[in-house]
Amino acid sequence: MSKEETIAMTAPANCPTATTPGFGLLRAPREVVFGPGARHALGRVLSGVGSRAFVCSDPIIATNPAFAEAISGISTRGVQVTVYTATQPELPLTSVASAAATARAVDPDVIVGFGGGSALDLAKLVSLALASDAPLSDFYGENLVRSRVLPVVAVPTTAGTGSEVTPVAVVADPSRSLKVGISSPELVPVAAIVDPELALTCPARVTAFAGIDALTHAIESYSARTPALDLSHTLPVFVGANRLSAPLGLEAAAALGPSIVRAVTDGSDIRARTDMAYGSMLAGLAFATAGTHLSHAIQYPVGEATRTPHGLGVGLLLPYVMEACLPAAAAQFARVGEAMGVTETGAGTDDAAAATIRFVVELRRRIGIPHTLAKIGLSRRELPHIIELASTVGRLVNNAPGADPRELIAPIVERAWAGNSDIFSAHDGIARGDPA
Repeated sequence: MSKEETIAMTAPANCPTATTPGFGLLRAPREVVFGPGARHALGRVLSGVGSRAFVCSDPIIATNPAFAEAISGISTRGVQVTVYTATQPELPLTSVASAAATARAVDPDVIVGFGGGSALDLAKLVSLALASDAPLSDFYGENLVRSRVLPVVAVPTTAGTGSEVTPVAVVADPSRSLKVGISSPELVPVAAIVDPELALTCPARVTAFAGIDALTHAIESYSARTPALDLSHTLPVFVGANRLSAPLGLEAAAALGPSIVRAVTDGSDIRARTDMAYGSMLAGLAFATAGTHLSHAIQYPVGEATRTPHGLGVGLLLPYVMEACLPAAAAQFARVGEAMGVTETGAGTDDAAAATIRFVVELRRRIGIPHTLAKIGLSRRELPHIIELASTVGRLVNNAPGADPRELIAPIVERAWAGNSDIFSAHDGIARGDPA
């Protein structure tokens, strides 16, 4: 068992399988430093991991005085630093190759991701590329990284992906029709340094997309199905909702629900930024083992077809996915609503779940997330192809609640395109200034 993996379960000793409520699985960094000013710990943490750091960041973050301060703090600890600032959004494969080539020339022994989700994923993939001569495509999928990679220290500057604590890195490979993921416990960073002050300059639009992505992580991880697991064999990366992931997902929702609008409206609100960073990190810890499901599976082809950001897509889709999953997950959605303060303890399950979905719709509206797939440029004739491609993302589709989640994809896509719902109206989702 790796240092990053802890298993807790209460199945009988002679039984190798487990499901909730007895089973729990948690994968996490060995050290997490959280809170305003946490970035000042970077030099100390790095000096305990390596002596030659390769820092992956982007041109915008590189101009932030806090970044320069952090790099200076690394150097004063005697750690040699090489900074790479050419990280590209949505992380194309060519960007990984370029960064890896630059890193090989300086022979680092620790990789730092300092930035948004793309910078953190780049750090993970550079660590893998430097530890193996095999092409990255050999590792697409789950549990295919079978040896140690270079240690990664993650410093997020947005509150959304949760990549600072997850075993997943996503890359855009032009030879594939969809983005591809590399998922392995070996990719969990050895340390995460989460400083909400680093997000104070994050634009409102980026804050909105990141925040709704984090909330989707919290809700989908909490509502993921829980299959029986054979504990005598290698476990999948995503094992479904479990005893250890569930409290993290609920706590994440409780922090994110009330804070996203505040952070989008006033980026200088450090309390809102702190709650968002906290919620995003906890949601990352939750889905690192529980996984996500249909909002993410459908967003991959939607994002490719419309060239829209990941957070926008999953946020748009989330209430439609929740409504489709209601028959199997009403109790989970009701508890999420209670955690966010939407519903009161003792409210009827179905009514509470519906109120939670309406809250998500209103939240989307207030932060400017479009209400329909048509609104982001998807044509009706493209829907069958979207449905077909989403159905191929088996590890996410099969993680959704219900007897046959694949059958939910088509109605979700159709309803999300037209804005149809039995719980909320089209008017509920129209953002201010957005024509019906």
